[in-house]
Amino acid sequence: MNTELLSIDDAVARILQRGGDAVAVAAPLGLGKPNHLLNALYARFKAEPARRLTLYTALSLDLPAAASDLERRFLGPFLARQFGADYPRLDYAVDMKANRVPANVHVEEFYFMSGAMMHAERAQREYASINYTSVARDLAEHANLHAIVQLVATRGSGPSARYSLSCNPDVTLDVIKAIAANGGQRPLIIGVVHPDLPFLSGAAEVGPEFFDALVDGSLPRQELFALPRNAVDLTEYAIGLHASSLVRDGGTLQIGIGALSDAIVHALLLRHQRNADYLATLAALRGGTQAHPLPGRWGGTGAFVHGLYGASEMIMDGFMHLRRAGILKRTVYDDMEVEHALATGAAVDPSKLRNGHYLKGAFYLGSKEFYAWLRELQGEDYSGLAMSAVSDVNQLYGGREQLDALQRRDARFFNTCMMATLLGAATSDALEDGRVVSGVGGQYNFVAMAHALAGGRSVLLLRATRKSGRKVESNIRWNYGYTTIPRHLRDVYITEYGIADLRGRSDEACVQAMLAISDARFVDELAATAIRNGKLARDFRVPDAWRANTPEALAERLRPQVSAGLLPTFPFGSDFDATERRILPALLWLKAHVAEPRRWPALLGALLAPGGRAEDTPLLARLALAQPQSVGERVLARLVRGAIARAK
Repeated sequence: MNTELLSIDDAVARILQRGGDAVAVAAPLGLGKPNHLLNALYARFKAEPARRLTLYTALSLDLPAAASDLERRFLGPFLARQFGADYPRLDYAVDMKANRVPANVHVEEFYFMSGAMMHAERAQREYASINYTSVARDLAEHANLHAIVQLVATRGSGPSARYSLSCNPDVTLDVIKAIAANGGQRPLIIGVVHPDLPFLSGAAEVGPEFFDALVDGSLPRQELFALPRNAVDLTEYAIGLHASSLVRDGGTLQIGIGALSDAIVHALLLRHQRNADYLATLAALRGGTQAHPLPGRWGGTGAFVHGLYGASEMIMDGFMHLRRAGILKRTVYDDMEVEHALATGAAVDPSKLRNGHYLKGAFYLGSKEFYAWLRELQGEDYSGLAMSAVSDVNQLYGGREQLDALQRRDARFFNTCMMATLLGAATSDALEDGRVVSGVGGQYNFVAMAHALAGGRSVLLLRATRKSGRKVESNIRWNYGYTTIPRHLRDVYITEYGIADLRGRSDEACVQAMLAISDARFVDELAATAIRNGKLARDFRVPDAWRANTPEALAERLRPQVSAGLLPTFPFGSDFDATERRILPALLWLKAHVAEPRRWPALLGALLAPGGRAEDTPLLARLALAQPQSVGERVLARLVRGAIARAK
């Protein structure tokens, strides 16, 4: 097969030639979308309403939008620095949020950026609730795909050039295989070469014959979408510390992305590098209460000797930090004899210890630092990172069941949820009114896998409470009208207040375990509801120890660790500069006080406060408020000065 080299316009024409007046195109979730090509394709169909376009995709990454003038002043320069001044936003995603996608264009996503499409009517209607591993099957059966378009990395040139699906071999490999198995026509595979995309191997590496066409050298620059590094608060640190004690040396790790995952990784690093401090922090977190028995039976608190193996649909910054620290070092091999010997401690022929990997994933997304790390990998660090189809990571089917079980021994699958019930069901991706917040992704797969693997545990993480408008509400509920993970798959839950082990336990025992990790402000009401519904005995009384589950008590217990710098606000650095990090607390203070009328007197005090400190001038200058020109700007400047003085 001769692979064509095309311009963007020629690629659009090729897709239209294949599909005619009703075109179906797939693009990867997340980072691998070729924004310029997708924007050109979308513009063509907007201009020709007689044609119909259906785009199958997920996780359409977009820049955050400012909700106020003050946010705009803060975000504008930061986003230009982080993503480039001319970052090509996905036009269809912008239009979806604004409810202005034309009727002849349909965008079917199986996963949203969290919360991004809550008010997008078309996006909500056209959302497809599908397990990550089922996407390829469903596309092969229903979509009649004409083209798959995605970013690719390249190495070499001419006939000897090699290409990498890099960040997204996940569904692309599976859907091509599924279409062929169904006897369907292979869609056009159009790769858009990105000069900065890391070249990764494993199943992601392909030759030029894989593609029908390549777009190379004719594109305006598309900065890789890099996630800003997270701040981690005390609640998140507490959850991460509890979780880290469930990880067994020599085991397997799956984690997602976000502040809770960062908290787990930081805790694992603390456990490995400063073990005495780690143990003291765990003891402080318990506040004098007896340690939960689960870490002793299933986890560990010592430094890592054998290390961990990573098997995670998503690869992100956390795995980079664990690899650098010498924790992510357990190597697995695609050889049953070798894996059985390693699992049992038997002797292994050294000549068979070839082509092992310490990390397997289906897609990646992360920070600028993470992308640079991937680009610079060499030797075993490079060869040991295996990108694969999502079917090879998220499930135990396909003839590899026994090998996967040996490789993924003592697996810990850490995922987040929004709410959980006292009986052990989880709500992770949508609300009871049907609106989708994100998507199930691979969460169900990993929960089910934990039950299928000997030594495996599923651990769902959640904050005990959330703010809803002016109210604080419990994230642990008696019941909720939408379920992501059913109660019969209940396993382990963690909040900032501790660990609840639910696997194989009675409803009464599960209710008590969940009450023990609930916020004290809600425990009486929850217990009363459980008693009223017959799941607790009528003479049940809430133990006094559970009444210490308050944010104030948690902060007091961990105050020495915070003062000692063991729990920093930005554990892995920040993409905000020093001035921006000084501004952030003031902006958060203002946002919180504007939202609650009872705090408006403090706002008035900030507005009327006299003068200001000279050291605040650079902060105001960063917001273009050092020399206010209008009444509105003068009010904003005074509010910011007052907030800087009051925020901590």
